[in-house]
This record gives sequence, structure tokens and C-alpha cells, in this order.
Amino acid sequence: MRQAWIVFRKELLDALRDRRTLAVVLLSSVAIGPLVLVLLSTLVADAERRADARELLVAGIEHAPSLRNHLQRQTYRIESPPVDWEARLARGALADPVVVVTAEFERELAGARQPLVEVVFSSANARAQGGVTRVMALLGGFNQEQATLRLALRGVSPSLLQAVQFEPRDLADPAARGAQLSGIVPFFVLLAVLYGALNAALDSTAGERERGSLEPLLANPVPHVALAGGKWAAVACVGMLVAVLSCLSFLPGQWLLKSESLAALFRFGPGEALRFLALLLPLAGALSALLMALAIRSRSVKEAQAATSVLVLLASLVPLASIFGAGGRASWHLWVPALSQVELMTRTLKGEPLLAAELLPPLLVSVLVAALGVADVARQLRRRALG
Repeated sequence: MRQAWIVFRKELLDALRDRRTLAVVLLSSVAIGPLVLVLLSTLVADAERRADARELLVAGIEHAPSLRNHLQRQTYRIESPPVDWEARLARGALADPVVVVTAEFERELAGARQPLVEVVFSSANARAQGGVTRVMALLGGFNQEQATLRLALRGVSPSLLQAVQFEPRDLADPAARGAQLSGIVPFFVLLAVLYGALNAALDSTAGERERGSLEPLLANPVPHVALAGGKWAAVACVGMLVAVLSCLSFLPGQWLLKSESLAALFRFGPGEALRFLALLLPLAGALSALLMALAIRSRSVKEAQAATSVLVLLASLVPLASIFGAGGRASWHLWVPALSQVELMTRTLKGEPLLAAELLPPLLVSVLVAALGVADVARQLRRRALG
């Protein structure tokens, strides 16, 4: 243990002397919380601003005075779309769908026929597509109003058309609704930990082989297990430091939220930060061991970067299983590294309690992966010393 401690101190000092590593630590951990929250709040604030503006782009509204009257009574301001609105919608320069009214609207409406009203948008334009539901609801209200007036003129109660009374009831609490917007936060924190440990892992393994400083280190009378353990502890400390700074950065980062609704829904206090750390710290140790086990087989940092890119890609894609999985939550998710951490962090943002039985599987897997990774690094160092 004393020899491993000496190696740990040496590797940690080398990692902290590396300006590139320090820059990655600061940028990927301290800045990630405010940056993610600013991007989220900007997106939500833009959607809220467009909703509060209550503007509607209508082409041909002069042919539909009854529809104009209905929209104005809903406190909407009707604007004419630009001349090239179709091209702007297609390339994403127009943020709202366009309602197109035909010239025969009033005549067909008076003749009890169904005039065609188009709601034109582009599915490739996310901002315009987001306003389609609001516009369709407005036109649906006009449709229902006209049907009610026609039935009243004929002495028929409009309630006869509604055999069943129904209304939606949302079971999600405010924290769960806020987690739908902030669900990207666990993913970014995971990537910050991964990239934070990456440079330190490459430098302590393939970097030393490339510089030729690994052979003198192996010549010292130090057990290879102690050497591998000390190196791993230093790399894991860098990854854990990134995890701590990333989680803590969200606490002051909430002050930068521009959207009042998102600020009310996003709940991330010291308790949530501690739960995040309980999940991320063991994972940082496991990822550090895996990165080192892959990089120790490479002769240069460039070669090690290519080898570890597979792990980086897997760690980025595995959490998506909970998003694209049709079955929802599954018990085996807790046994998959990265996936279990992202899923449990998302549940933390939703305000759901985390049970000890749910925290135990990712902890055991992380400890097992870290042990196997360190053992593999020690074996590779032994082969290197004998070769």
C-alpha cells in the first residue's frame, strides 16, 4: 500500500501538471452545468415567448371573416406570412406554421359544406412543428363553435353529440414534468466524467510508453499490482473530481435559468447532488480502469485514442436504451454500467426515492469492473517488464 501511495502521488502530480488535463477538467465539469441549463432555458424561454405572443400566421384570412372573428376573440393577433413562407419553413427560418384559407371559405361554410383549411409546416423544422398542436386546437375550437351554432338554430341540444364526458388527468408531479425537459442533464454529466478521466488514463499508460518513461518505472522494485493500483487511483481521482465539480456546478447554474417555468420545475439541490455523486463516483473508478486497460496495449497516445473511442461510443449509446426501449424500465437496466446511472439520475430529477436495493447493483458492477481492469493493467505491466 505504501508503494501504491507513492505511485499515486507521482501520477496525480503528473496529471495536474498537464495543462490539457486541467483545461478538460475545468471546461467539462465547472462549465457543463451552467451551459446545459442555459441552453435548456433558452429553448424553453423561446417557446414560451412565442406562445405568449399569441400570433398566428394566416394566408388568405380576408376570405374568412368568421374565422378572423373567432381567432380575435381568442386574443390572437393575425399576421400575414412572408411572401416566401414555404421556402422559409422548409429551411427552418420560420418558427411558426402557416394557416392557408381558400377563397371559397365563407361560401362553402354558408352552404354547409366543409371548406379546406391547411396548416402548413415542415416536420424537419422542429420549432414550426411544435406549434402545430396549438394551431389545430384553435381551428378545432372554431369547428366546435360552428357546429354548436348550427344545432342551436335547429333547436337541437349540442350535448346530444357528446355521449361521454371525458377529461385528461395527469399523474405526473411537477418534478416529473421538469425531468422531461432536464432529462439530458444525466447524459451530459456522464460524458463529462468519461472525458475527464480519458486524458489522464491515456497519459499514464500509452503516454508513458510513447515518452519512454514507462521502462524506468518498471525497473523499480515495485509490485506490478501496486504500480497499476497507484496509476488507477490517480486517474480515478481525476474522474471523480470531474464528477464532483459537474454535480456542484448545477447548484449555482440554476441562477442562469431564463425560463420561470423551468426554474420552478427543475429541482436540483444538495440532496440530488449527493445522489448523483453516489452513482457517479463508483462509475468513474470503473471507467478509469477500463480506459487504462485499453490504452496500456497501445504504443502511442494516438493509437490509444483510437482504441478507447469504442468505449466512449458505447458509453454514449448505452443510456439511449432507456429512451428507445419500448418496454420502459427493466430490472436488468440496473446491471448495465452507464445505463443504470443515467436511469437512476433521471429518477432522482423526477423526485422518486432511490432504494438501497437499486443502488447496490450498479455499485457492485462498478467495483467488479474496476477490479478486473486494474488486474488487467497489472498483467500488461508484468508482460511489459518481462518483455
